[in-house]
Amino acid sequence: MWFFRSPEIVFGEGALDYLAEVRGRKALIITDPNLLALGLVERVQARLAEAGMQSALFAEVEPNPSLQTVRRGAQAALAFEPDWIIGLGGGSCIDAAKSIWIQYERPDLAPDDVAPIGRLGLRQKARLIAIPTTSGTGAEVTWPIVLTDPAEQCKISVGHPENIPDIAIVDPGLVSQLPRSLTADTGMDVLTHAVEGYTSQWHNDFSDGLCLKAVQLVFEYLPRAYEHGGDDPEARERMHNAATIAGLGFGNSMAAMAHALGHSIGAVLSLPHGRAVGLCLPYTIEFTVRGDAPTRYGEVARFLGLPAATEAEGAASLVTAIRQLARRIDQPCTLQEAGVSGEEFERHLPKLVANALNDSAMTINPRFPEEEEVEKVFRCLYRGDCVDF
Repeated sequence: MWFFRSPEIVFGEGALDYLAEVRGRKALIITDPNLLALGLVERVQARLAEAGMQSALFAEVEPNPSLQTVRRGAQAALAFEPDWIIGLGGGSCIDAAKSIWIQYERPDLAPDDVAPIGRLGLRQKARLIAIPTTSGTGAEVTWPIVLTDPAEQCKISVGHPENIPDIAIVDPGLVSQLPRSLTADTGMDVLTHAVEGYTSQWHNDFSDGLCLKAVQLVFEYLPRAYEHGGDDPEARERMHNAATIAGLGFGNSMAAMAHALGHSIGAVLSLPHGRAVGLCLPYTIEFTVRGDAPTRYGEVARFLGLPAATEAEGAASLVTAIRQLARRIDQPCTLQEAGVSGEEFERHLPKLVANALNDSAMTINPRFPEEEEVEKVFRCLYRGDCVDF
């Protein structure tokens, strides 16, 4: 038995106006200093005021939010006593909002002590609205939460199906001026979600179509969104939709090895999440297709009109297409290109391997690697070698 989970999704130009129709007393907005400075928070507060709601801010979320940050946010929630919590921002802000919400409802649980078993008993105090301001993570429609433990230099994946947002507001007007580098990073995150969601061990009929649609949208519209930005509103809207669609897909089938490696790279080497997982994706396809378990890369390749007479040919075609897309939007295809020095790489390699092996996403991959294989894949990632083992 399995479940397909989704929030209510309000999408399209002007979707943010729906906030004026939400009923409640108090809303705590979880965001970051940049969005506060850009004035996006004021737009949210104005619509909440139209709804007759009082609002307060916790605008301290950093990229890759730490355990300490979400603990401070939980204290702010307990003091303000909201009946709505709003995550406004990219995946970091929305993940922080999910964690703060859980601690507000369940102060007996530490932020790293939330597992997808039993019942949490949420929604006794508040509900959650997610408003993405990047087109990448899909966090607005998923329940996993990724936090960072700075002391251990690792990312922690926690969460429970109950903490999926109640409402996702997907307004392309919030991403019209997204910088080129962030457009590229988050776009590769969407692609990785979609490919891994379609090819993970937990793929299913309900998520397959969503993943394939997201793959198609990325290849068609990401270059346009990157090259033309706000001057191409259609590309912006389609990529914003693609992020949510991919979130629905992989959120109900889970991510895999590229995310395990990417989480480790992000925590240890401080690469942005989307850049890290997108860099890893071709290498993990090369690794996985050489295993004994059946894979589905040929199906993705055929959907895109790529050569795929055999599964091996389809995987190779897909790898080539992903790397061509990455080059077109100026994304690195190796850790060396990403600015990691040889000395830094060798110094951190044991930690990179250990983190990746301990990541829950690794267990969903069709081919599970041995420790020495993970090290070899990381070395290929650094140099750009083909994974041929």
